[in-house]
Amino acid sequence: MFFLMQVADEIQIYRMALSTNMAASLVLFSLLLLHFTQAEELMSIDGAPSPSPQAQPIDCGVACEGRCRLSKRPNLCKRSCGSCCHRCKCVPPGTSGNYEACPCYANLTTRKNVRKCP
Repeated sequence: MFFLMQVADEIQIYRMALSTNMAASLVLFSLLLLHFTQAEELMSIDGAPSPSPQAQPIDCGVACEGRCRLSKRPNLCKRSCGSCCHRCKCVPPGTSGNYEACPCYANLTTRKNVRKCP
């Protein structure tokens, strides 16, 4: 009889340990599932390619008019700016500098490695 009670106690302890392990595993699995779900949502938000501002059509005439308004040689400036704008589809803001806004515009050079775009 003592042996049966001891076996019954061991079975009960085993069941409690099993249910505790099962509960811990379930909680861990739920947390992992939640983590991966949130990571997937972030990837779908951040991973989607956003439309670049350069993808929109640009009016090169207006953009180059603003870029060349302080130039000493406005016709030459507008002609070279227009050429660069049509190729790069962008013109940096302001009357000079700001090349980081349009890297293609900054990288166009003449045969003598002089910047082509004003």
